[in-house]
Amino acid sequence: MNADVAVVGAGLSGLAAGRAIADSGREVVVLEARERVGGRLLNATLGDGVTVDVGAQWVGDDHERVQRLAGELGVEMFPQPGRGRNLLDVGGTRRRYRGTIPRFGPRALWDVFIVRRRFDRLAKTVGAEAPWAAEQATELDGQTLAEWIAQNARTEIARELLGLAGRTIWGAGPEELSMLHVLFYVSSAGSFDKLIDTEGGAQQDRLDGGAQLLALGLAELLGDRVRLGAPVRRIEHGDGVVRIGADGVEVEAGRAVVALPPALAARIDFDPSLPERRAELARRFRPGRLNKCVALYEEPFWRADGFSGEAVTDAGPVTLTFDSSPRDGSAGVLLGFVGGPDADRMAAMDAAERRAAVLDCFARLYGPRAESPLDYTEQEWSAEEWSGGGPTSNFGPGGWTECGPALREPVGRIHWAGTETATVWSGYMEGALQAGERAAAEALATPAPVG
Repeated sequence: MNADVAVVGAGLSGLAAGRAIADSGREVVVLEARERVGGRLLNATLGDGVTVDVGAQWVGDDHERVQRLAGELGVEMFPQPGRGRNLLDVGGTRRRYRGTIPRFGPRALWDVFIVRRRFDRLAKTVGAEAPWAAEQATELDGQTLAEWIAQNARTEIARELLGLAGRTIWGAGPEELSMLHVLFYVSSAGSFDKLIDTEGGAQQDRLDGGAQLLALGLAELLGDRVRLGAPVRRIEHGDGVVRIGADGVEVEAGRAVVALPPALAARIDFDPSLPERRAELARRFRPGRLNKCVALYEEPFWRADGFSGEAVTDAGPVTLTFDSSPRDGSAGVLLGFVGGPDADRMAAMDAAERRAAVLDCFARLYGPRAESPLDYTEQEWSAEEWSGGGPTSNFGPGGWTECGPALREPVGRIHWAGTETATVWSGYMEGALQAGERAAAEALATPAPVG
């Protein structure tokens, strides 16, 4: 079959690219390896029909593209439940608090404030467009987040909180993350507080019916332009057209948009081979490891006990919990994140052991009722063949300065999308939409009709 542009991947970014190309009047085909659309957006059903998100979930206060798309598709948003007190269970001490920062001693409180301010100040010097070109890029890219924390955080509680943030935000231990990468990520979000806040931050709102509805709605608009069960195996791109070989379909197009994490894109056989820096990118820009563990109860019982459902803990394996109950409160749903090294350890357990470890953590935080859910599920994104990990991909030391420029740079007629390539809210649904729209605009800027 022929198309003006072929899109590889029907996650949110690929679907956004496909929609933009179709709206321009060009012919587009979107090829997806899975038998579903959505990529790292995925709804699951618990109990008698309670929909839960086991992939991307939240909409921030300034996620304008997501808000606009949800309105267009008729998907309603509602505030993340947050009434009651949050919990901090760190270093063997349990604290209840409201807002973003717990009430610990003045020295630790001041330390956390100073570190957050330094994050934001440094992030502004790095930017999100070309972090490799920042004045201190080499120095920052040669340092891990763990090393930076050790040098800049003076109290144990501040060091522990920042380390826990690394496991949950990036699905990686702080010793794995380039400090330049962390600052790029903060810059793309606007501030460190934006990343961790609920009201006014990245976790402000949820989508009624689950975030995958956005992908399903876009796929419906594209209709039979989306081909499922068609993993792309080969892309030939050296003689004025792009020829794509996928299971069950061959496509000849003027241009291609590859909307996959770089490590997944590297599985494709490109002819001619991609530049070495692009190949190095796939080796060094690795998916995080983050599990979402979800338990269903008859009601959100923690609310009656005065808790919001949001907790941070270092006792493991869960590091962060949220109240993920449906909008009407007709059932109770607790969500727990297990990331980075904790996810690696969980991967060595069998399903029963993993469930027991998570529920034990829930019970430690919210009492014995949490030990006996009506239903339970988990999504281990690292074990998902066509994702390879989540919630996003990360650079370790040296990655940005070595091969960062290859992240968005087209290779001939091939353009790159996916939330990893975004410069606004990279790693989030908002970033996925921005990246898809940007890649589509690139592909459309130089018409190359086929057939």
